[in-house]
Amino acid sequence: MVADVLLVGCGDLGAGIGRRLADRGHAVVALRRRAELVPAPLVGRSVDLTVAEPDLTGVDPALLVVCLTARPRTEAAYRATYVDGMRRALDALDRAGARPRRAVLVSSTGVIGPGEEGVVVDESTPPAPADAPARVLLEAEQLFAERVAGGTVLRCSGLYRGGGRLLEQVRSGRIDDAGRWTNRVHRDDAADAVVHLLTTPDAPAPVYLATDDEPALRGDVATFLADRAGLPRPELSGGEPHGKRLSNALLRSTGWAPRHPTFREGYADVTP
Repeated sequence: MVADVLLVGCGDLGAGIGRRLADRGHAVVALRRRAELVPAPLVGRSVDLTVAEPDLTGVDPALLVVCLTARPRTEAAYRATYVDGMRRALDALDRAGARPRRAVLVSSTGVIGPGEEGVVVDESTPPAPADAPARVLLEAEQLFAERVAGGTVLRCSGLYRGGGRLLEQVRSGRIDDAGRWTNRVHRDDAADAVVHLLTTPDAPAPVYLATDDEPALRGDVATFLADRAGLPRPELSGGEPHGKRLSNALLRSTGWAPRHPTFREGYADVTP
């Protein structure tokens, strides 16, 4: 059976996207350094895109998802993965004569930068990356737009599932920068958003923000997590509210709706 979906990158989020597409009857090939880590029913192919092009024999993708992960968070690692690695995958698609009808690149709201204080950020906000890795991500977005006709960039805010790093900070008893506005999207909702953009009847826009319905102060989220986990509420420091607040209105207007509209639903499974 010829695979009709290509996942370029298959970490936790990519695997969630792939499973959803497989449940819809698609045959999915996923590129990852170690193919044995790709979950069934997805078919994994081992490739290190930082140094090699993938073998796309038997792949004729109608749907393309680029969902890469770079470690560590340095300019060199980000360039090797998001720019050079994606370029190798796109070169291989060109050599195979593949022309996906829908494509999504998973990016980050970090390309927007800090935003203007007091202004709600949406897709019309000009990108202003604050550091080198974010600048490389923006370069990857531009490369994707140049190489993939009709492709869509999905800029995700902070991805989470479970308590994660913030819960560990709550356990430490102190939360710094508690007055900073934070924006997040549950990993399941982000996976749903990618599949939605790949399958919706209407042609997607070039860029969307994937975030939940409610930007929240870091201290408020930490206090909620402490209560859910049965931990003492941490000491909060950080002054007046500051930072950017994101809007998901454009993505919601396409028919997508998060199953975890706020951090309260997203962290509901955190227990003592």
